[in-house]
Amino acid sequence: MKKKAFPYPKKDGTSSGGMDLRDYFAVRAVQGILAREECSDSAGLAEKGYEIADAMLKARQIAGDIDVDLG
Repeated sequence: MKKKAFPYPKKDGTSSGGMDLRDYFAVRAVQGILAREECSDSAGLAEKGYEIADAMLKARQIAGDIDVDLG
């Protein structure tokens, strides 16, 4: 099961929606990079965002969050 950022609960007790945690981490990484520097290589920036996101997910897995799916 992939972790979600910001899932919302349904009335039946389940939850739905939310953004994949990997995507959320990538967005925040890109946001941080852009706050510090300009970028003309959007494809390279997107790759860097996901590279950082994957490292964050791996760190969570190492820390014992066994629900993280890296592949």
